Amino acid sequence: MDLQIALILGQDGITNGAIYALLALALVLAFAVTRVIFIPQGEFVAYGALTLVALQAGKLPGTLWLLLAAGVLVALVDGIAAARARAWRRLVPIAGWNLGLPLALWALLQAVPFASAPMPLQILLSLAVVVPLGPMIYRLAYQPLAEASVLVLLIVSVAVHLVMVGLGLLVFGAEGSRTPPFTETRFEFAGMTVTSQTLWVIGCSAALIVLLYLLFERTLYGKALRATAVNRQGARLMGIPTSLAGRLTFLLCALIGAFSGVLIAPITTVYYDTGFLIGLKGFVGAIIGGLVSYPVAALGALLVGLLESYSSFWASAYKEVIVFTLIIPVLLWRSLTTHHVEEEE
Repeated sequence: MDLQIALILGQDGITNGAIYALLALALVLAFAVTRVIFIPQGEFVAYGALTLVALQAGKLPGTLWLLLAAGVLVALVDGIAAARARAWRRLVPIAGWNLGLPLALWALLQAVPFASAPMPLQILLSLAVVVPLGPMIYRLAYQPLAEASVLVLLIVSVAVHLVMVGLGLLVFGAEGSRTPPFTETRFEFAGMTVTSQTLWVIGCSAALIVLLYLLFERTLYGKALRATAVNRQGARLMGIPTSLAGRLTFLLCALIGAFSGVLIAPITTVYYDTGFLIGLKGFVGAIIGGLVSYPVAALGALLVGLLESYSSFWASAYKEVIVFTLIIPVLLWRSLTTHHVEEEE
């Protein structure tokens, strides 16, 4: 391996690691606030990418029908609960968010030819279709079991993952797709070619991490999420509704996942089940951070990206094994240095 090959592999590792870092942060956020190990995080990556592909092809994305179906279910569940509590005023916002938004998106897609629209507009519309699925999934699958043990929530996550993969196959098909790059510019640096898409991935990932930091440090909702992550019972006593915290958390997780899918769609061919493996590599980074530390999780995800890239050069047939084996020494070290704490009742 000479210096030029090492630089090229390092570029690929940092690019992949930036995506893994975003997913690792989302996994840490979901676990810290809701105690959910959110295995379906990767599915939002595939959903975001393939929704953008459908819009660019002039087709109605299948995720829109998933959004409408999920909205109907959530509207029924919340509507029945509001009717039993005689909270009639809640029926209007329940119907507006869960039914009005999908129907408005459907009408917009029917009326406007988005195949010829600018790419930024296509990306925003893709996020608008995919991201609301996050809080809807939380309401249907996790909120009724919010006080269950971590093991039960993990089993639910596995079930949700399997359902989302099956639905992805149903609405997108088995063929893989990719999108055109954001820009075609290329740069020469130290004898290697750096594409503008690589810079887009790294820059957008860094910008999103900064925005998340500002959200948690400077906004009321961000501070509420931090309080819920530190002490769920204390946050509840201070008037922070844990159900709202859970929905907001899953909204952010869906946004991070779908946006990551949009970023990688021009780099690699995305299939309906591509997100699972990408999400697992983000999970390795989250494990390195102990599912509690955002900076360590991000650095761990970058390490995973670099390890994967250099492993593909030295032992390409075993690169996945090498990456996932990284979990073993981390878990051993944490088991020896961490004191057991009883789970909060």
